[in-house]
Amino acid sequence: MRLVISIVMLFAAIAGGWVNATTPVSLDAAALQAWARRPWDKASLMNTRLELGRYRGVPVVAEFPCSDVCPQYTVRIIHFRLPPGTTCASVGGVEKELLVPIAITVRTQVFCIPAPLVDSGLYETR
Repeated sequence: MRLVISIVMLFAAIAGGWVNATTPVSLDAAALQAWARRPWDKASLMNTRLELGRYRGVPVVAEFPCSDVCPQYTVRIIHFRLPPGTTCASVGGVEKELLVPIAITVRTQVFCIPAPLVDSGLYETR
């Protein structure tokens, strides 16, 4: 009987952790800025995307594009991942045209940046 209870408790703990791990984190302006100030490793993060959480209910991601000379030219861009049919202004974002590495050059791409990151200049790191 003890074994059955232990197994049930183990599954409950695992399930509880899984539910918590998939629940999006709610971010405020201070949390966004604190995350953006954190150091990051170009080699381990190049060409990845991290889901940071939600700001004002909208997903925020950090992308780490790189091409050609990697990891040296990896950049970090923190921006909203807008749901279909949503405008940047409607979620409190600011559209910014940024240079993104592609092949041996760069191209411009428009991103919707959370306003607190625009105000602090922390949305793009090279």
